Amino acid sequence: MKRTEVLQVSAEFYPLLKTGGLADVTGALPAALARAGANVRLLLPGFPAIRAGVTGLRPLAEHVAPWGERAVVLGGTWNGHGIYVIDAPALYERPGNPYLDAHGVAYADNHRRFALLGQAAAALGNGLDARWQPQIVHAHDWHAALAPALVHHARHRRPPGSPSPATVFTIHNLAYQGAFAASTFVDLGLPGDAYHLDGVEFHGQVSFMKAGLQYADRITTVSPTYAREIQGREQGCGLDGLLRKRHNVLSGILNGVDTAVWNPAADSAIAQPFDARRLARKAINKAALQRQFGLARRPEAPLFGVVSRMTEQKGLQWVLTGLSELLARGGQLVVLGSGDAALEAAFRAAAQAHPRAVAVHIGYDETLSHRVFAGTDVTLVPSRFEPCGLTQMYGLAYGSLPLVHRVGGLADTVVDVALENLADGSATGFVFDAFDGAAYGAALRRAFALYARAAQWRRVQRTAMGRVFDWDAAAAQYAALYRSLLTTERDHAVA
Repeated sequence: MKRTEVLQVSAEFYPLLKTGGLADVTGALPAALARAGANVRLLLPGFPAIRAGVTGLRPLAEHVAPWGERAVVLGGTWNGHGIYVIDAPALYERPGNPYLDAHGVAYADNHRRFALLGQAAAALGNGLDARWQPQIVHAHDWHAALAPALVHHARHRRPPGSPSPATVFTIHNLAYQGAFAASTFVDLGLPGDAYHLDGVEFHGQVSFMKAGLQYADRITTVSPTYAREIQGREQGCGLDGLLRKRHNVLSGILNGVDTAVWNPAADSAIAQPFDARRLARKAINKAALQRQFGLARRPEAPLFGVVSRMTEQKGLQWVLTGLSELLARGGQLVVLGSGDAALEAAFRAAAQAHPRAVAVHIGYDETLSHRVFAGTDVTLVPSRFEPCGLTQMYGLAYGSLPLVHRVGGLADTVVDVALENLADGSATGFVFDAFDGAAYGAALRRAFALYARAAQWRRVQRTAMGRVFDWDAAAAQYAALYRSLLTTERDHAVA
C-alpha cells in the first residue's frame, strides 16, 4: 500500500519542547502513524529548544511574511523523522515559554509568531520543498489553525486540477482560541474576504481557532465525548453553532499513551519498576515519594496526587475545599504544577500548615511527574471540562486510581467503582457528575472506603493497569481519516 504523505504542524513536540499534553500527543503520533502507513514530516517554530534538538538543519527556502519579515524554512531530522523548522530569531528566540514572557504575559505579537507557522505550512503544502509534497496537512490546536485556512484559499486560486493537500485540524482545547484584535488581520496572509462571519471574524476579533474550524476539510478532537460536548453551549466556547454546522466533518479520536515513555515496568525515573503482577513494589515508590517530599512515612495512609496546570478549568478548588476532610481521614497530598497565583499560594499555605501531610512543588518537572504517579494511590483530576486528559491515563497505567469529573475524555476512560462495576470487574476509579464540592467530596469518601478494603483495591488497580490506551488505535483512526480524504479528493478530481 502506498504511504500517505502527512505534514504535522504544531507549536510543541515532546521531547524537544513541552508545556503540556499537546507536546505528548504530537511527539507520540508520528511514530504510530508510520506504523499505520503514513510518512509524517513535522513543521515546528524555531524555538531554541527545538533548534537545539534537530540534527542536520539546512536552509530550504525563504519565506517573506506579509509584514515584510524574512524567515528561512530549514530542513533536518529527529529520530528518523523529517522536520522543518522556521528560522525567525526575532520572533522565536525569547525568554519565557513559547507563548508567555518571563512575567507570564502573552507576547504582544503572538499573532505574527503563529501566523508564520500557518503560512509556512501552506507554503510546504503548495510545493515549497521540491523534493517532497504532503497529501495531508494536519494542524494541531490554535497555534497552527491558520494552515487549513491558507491552504483552502490557495486551493481556490489554483488552476482546476492542480494538486493541493487536504487538511485536518485537531482541537486540543477549545477554550484557548488565539483571539487577536481585528487590526492584526493584515498580517495573516488571508484574502480580505476571509474577514467576515463565515471566515475568521469572531465578535469583532480575529480567531485562529475559528479559522481552523471554518476551513479545514476534516475536524477532529481528542475524545468522542468532547466532540459531542463542544457542539453544545456549555462547552462550545461560543463556537458551538459553527461546530454543529460542521458536525458531519467532526469526529473524536481518543488520545493514546506513549508506552515507551509511560510504562511503570520499565521506567528509569521511578524508585522501583513494577507492574500489575508485582504491585507490592509500588509501595517502594510510595515510600520514596513520601521521603522526597518530607511527608510522614505512613504506608497505610492513602496518598493523593495532583499533576496539573493550576487553572480554574482543572477544578483544583475542590481539592482545596476537600482538603480538611482528606486530612481528617488520614490521607496525604502531593501537588505538582503551576499557573494561577492564587491557587499556587493556597496550596503553598496548605503545605506550610500541614508539612507532614501536604507537599507542593510549584513548576513542572517531567521526572518528578513520573514519581508522583508511581508513588500515589489516587490521581485527582476534578476538571470542569477536559477535552481528553492524559493525566488520568498515566494514573491508570501506574495504578494510581483516578478520581475524575465525568466530562470529556475523563468520562471515556475512567469507570466508577459503583457496585455493579466492582461486581463485573470493570471499575477503574472514582467518577462524580455534578461539578461541585459535595459531589467531589462523595467521590473522595468512596476512595477512602475502597482503600480500606485492600483486596478490592488491588483488584481495581490491576484492572486499571490493564486498560490499554495505545497510540496505534488512535493512529489507525487518523490513517483511515486521511485515506477517506484522499479518496474524496480523487473523486472530485475525476468529476
